[in-house]
Amino acid sequence: MRWALVKVCLAVTAMVVVAFAVPLGLVVKEMARDRAFSNAEREAAAVAPALSITTDRDKLERVVASAGADRGMAVHIPASAGGAAVDIGQQRAAGRDIATVRKLGRASTTGVAGGSTLLQPVALGSGAIAVVEVYVPESEVTHGVFTAWAVLAAVGLALIVGSVAVADRLGVRMVRPARRLVEGAHELGEGKLGSRVPEDGPTELRLAAAAFNSMADQVVQLLANERELAADLSHRLRTPLTVLRLNAASLGDGPAAEQTRAAVAQLEREVDTIIRTAREAKPQTATAGPGAGCDAAEVVRERMGFWSALAEDEGRKWRVAGVDRPVRIPVARADLAAALDALLGNVFRHTAEGTAFAVDVHNGDDAVIMLVSDAGQGIRDPESAMARGRGSGTAGSTGLGLDIVRRLAESTGGDVRIGSSVLGGTEVRIWIQLDGGTPERKGHRGSMRRRRSRRQPGEPGRRGSGGPAGKLVSTFNRSRSLP
Repeated sequence: MRWALVKVCLAVTAMVVVAFAVPLGLVVKEMARDRAFSNAEREAAAVAPALSITTDRDKLERVVASAGADRGMAVHIPASAGGAAVDIGQQRAAGRDIATVRKLGRASTTGVAGGSTLLQPVALGSGAIAVVEVYVPESEVTHGVFTAWAVLAAVGLALIVGSVAVADRLGVRMVRPARRLVEGAHELGEGKLGSRVPEDGPTELRLAAAAFNSMADQVVQLLANERELAADLSHRLRTPLTVLRLNAASLGDGPAAEQTRAAVAQLEREVDTIIRTAREAKPQTATAGPGAGCDAAEVVRERMGFWSALAEDEGRKWRVAGVDRPVRIPVARADLAAALDALLGNVFRHTAEGTAFAVDVHNGDDAVIMLVSDAGQGIRDPESAMARGRGSGTAGSTGLGLDIVRRLAESTGGDVRIGSSVLGGTEVRIWIQLDGGTPERKGHRGSMRRRRSRRQPGEPGRRGSGGPAGKLVSTFNRSRSLP
């Protein structure tokens, strides 16, 4: 915007300067020419009285010398009945031009070598016509013209430079508030809710800054109200949870009773986490800092220990692979456990009893892949299933569980893919980046489309064919089968 304003001002000023300077320069040139020939006419007029009195050569030479010797004046007197023609001074004009002026009786100018000449007719006492020739050199015709042109050019250049400087200052005055407004919008979009914009600059930009600050205040207030509402709604669950915990305590001993009590305890912890997160305004899923994170293999073993009991009750076959050695990932333990519970809960909730499932973990050089697959009927529209609030379309499916998994993967720079498993049902592939990549901020759909464009047909979720990631995926595709 700033440079556009400078360019417009430069173009307009240049056109104005050209429109005035060019005609003015031509006028200066014409005025210098008129001045030179006006002086020549005065000098020729000074000789005319002497010619009307006498035609004596000696007297006329003295008059010519005193009137215009420096200009190269010449006098041409025609021959008369009493004497021959008299020519005084150096003749530069052609004889036919002199004869024409004598015949017509009108002054004229004609070009000669090095300049021009003024031919002025003068009537003699005898009735004959003499011609006074005054030489005007080219240097006198152009005297002062180039100096005037140089002054005009300097003035025009100064005007252009001055207008550009003024336009630049005006552009800065307009661009700086606009740039601050853009930066404030980016900061607000990145979650910096304290970002505000100074209300200065032109009137329109001041109004825009005031509107932006008002919007930011409303966003902060709305988020605060939302957190309070989430905390209040979560707190309302404490009462039924207390009743449920008391009832679970009275179930006695046995695997089912222990599972129920463990589930109630976990539910209470999750409610406490939601309340604390809402009060403290912290994200529920965040990338762990350097040296933090958890052992994915340990978390998988722990959660499978919980879900395996329910799987045995429903007659489901299950398998876990890749958890025999530590697998460090930059994800908080609670977040990974919540994501696994969401995926395994979907398996138990949306597949029939007796449906097999498997969890595979593989540790690559730059990423960890976790696969949760089942032998159910699959998901007809995987893209819709990833949309928060939509789910797979079946009863009780909202897509929130998959959204938790997606945010966890994207917080490390990875992603989530839904496809068909080798068991015949759904496969959810979680790609967790280990190199601390920047999380994707443009949404899962855009991320999926960008990554899909780099994959080959028939290789879902593949990241390159020659690197460690490609070998990692190939290993899974050869080894995923239930015993």
